[in-house]
Amino acid sequence: MTDCANERTRRDFLKTAAAASSATVIGSVTPQILAADKAAAPKPSDAMPKRTLGKTGMKVSVLSFGGGSQFLKNKDGDWQPLLQRAVELGINYFDTHQNYKTEERFGEILPKHRKKVYIVTKFDPRDEAGAMKSFEGSLKRLKVDYVDALLLHALNKRDDLEKFGKTTWKRMQKLKAEGTVKFIGFSSMDSATASKNFIEQLQPDIALIAMNATRYAGFAKLALKPAVKHNVGVIAMKTVRGLIGKKGAAPKKLLQYVLDQKGVASAVVGHFGMKVLEENAKLVREIVAARKMSPIARKRLEAAVAPLAGPHALPWARADYRDDGISYA
Repeated sequence: MTDCANERTRRDFLKTAAAASSATVIGSVTPQILAADKAAAPKPSDAMPKRTLGKTGMKVSVLSFGGGSQFLKNKDGDWQPLLQRAVELGINYFDTHQNYKTEERFGEILPKHRKKVYIVTKFDPRDEAGAMKSFEGSLKRLKVDYVDALLLHALNKRDDLEKFGKTTWKRMQKLKAEGTVKFIGFSSMDSATASKNFIEQLQPDIALIAMNATRYAGFAKLALKPAVKHNVGVIAMKTVRGLIGKKGAAPKKLLQYVLDQKGVASAVVGHFGMKVLEENAKLVREIVAARKMSPIARKRLEAAVAPLAGPHALPWARADYRDDGISYA
């Protein structure tokens, strides 16, 4: 045998041996490796349940991300990974307002995920010029050229709906027609009656309203029914604020109480710390997978937290409340 032949034989032998060795290793550990990889892999974004937000057709995560006081309390270096993790968990509805001082934070992280998240902001001025100035500032801080929803902030019984409907609301409708805003609506934690009237008279796309087991202010009783009738997308807020741990109220039951109600697409919650975010995401997945709370269980929870219905226990119900991350933090 020549040297060349010997060299070819050695190469062939090494190839065959390596292949055999690889086959032996793969055959013996593949199941374990696959199992380990599966366990270690992060859950896909669609693990977060989605619901249709009324007439908008938006498929929103059942847990929405609130950009208010709780999120603001996260320090620099902490809020960035928190916001990024929210996107990874499949949360896709992000709510803010210029007074929260978090539009800039959203603007640092969310634009790069623009195709899979909904960015929502609000304005306070009731006059058209003031509202548009506020909105233009929001676009700059958010670093976007459109928002998925623009809401009138903090609707209350003092608002003149007839005047608003003829002026600023028409301007909002024009923004929607132009594409600078995809959908329009309002938020309220002050007046269920004003919310009901707004829904019936102006038929918005979205209503962000305060709802919890205390039934304080009667939003579910007064505003939810007309919202369902007019296919208005409902996002619930203040579902757990001021209630957790009081009268035996657990976060899961408080969230389930609201999310089980017909017409409620999502609950917007503020998150202070990664642990809270992870736990809330887990709770919402469990709630959607579970059976609805029984009528008896709902009544028991209502009775337990009824003494907390009011400004004495709910910080957001106080006349001097400011969602600024400092007041009643």
